[in-house]
Amino acid sequence: MIDIKNITKSFGSLQVLRGVNLHINKGEVISIVGPSGAGKTTLLQLIGALDRPTSGSISFNGKELACMSDKQLATFRNKHVGFVFQFHQLLPEFTALENIIIPALIAGRSRGEAEREAMELLGIMGLKERAEHKPSELSGGENQRVAVARALINKPELILADEPSGSLDSKNKEELHKLFFDLRDRYGQTFFIVTHDEELARITDRTIRMVDGVVSSVK
Repeated sequence: MIDIKNITKSFGSLQVLRGVNLHINKGEVISIVGPSGAGKTTLLQLIGALDRPTSGSISFNGKELACMSDKQLATFRNKHVGFVFQFHQLLPEFTALENIIIPALIAGRSRGEAEREAMELLGIMGLKERAEHKPSELSGGENQRVAVARALINKPELILADEPSGSLDSKNKEELHKLFFDLRDRYGQTFFIVTHDEELARITDRTIRMVDGVVSSVK
């Protein structure tokens, strides 16, 4: 599904990635772990086409991302990739339902269709009764599930999550981790998760460890 070949990334004189090679299969749940500054989030951003590598190549289903214009990359992200962040990044002025449908509206889908799918996702998340609540009226775990639903609304093939359970308590962490596997089994999506949570890393299909900008091990 995704082939990463000899990726490097520098910011000025600082080299963050030093030659990363990796293949990600469709339907895998992969965790990426390592100390702060190892390059985990930078790699996730490159895979998600939020930035471009300094050298090397990334291909998605045989299509080379480097060959795409900025506009094409924006379309690619909207259609093929869903993002989940540590602090959910929901828009505070919008309800849960409205936050979820935003990527669908950007993709040009009708509001009615987007709202129907969003309500179905809220049902899967156990939040159907919370559709009209704003983020300030939801718990941290509920907000993170809304963020996951937002990531899923366009049926992306790849979900990229950056410390998705880092701000949650133990109970909500466990529920979110289970949700990732349930969604993989339901939709066949691929999950690439940056985490410091060793418990999550132990249950993923593969664990990639990074140190000093390189992959040190894959298990």
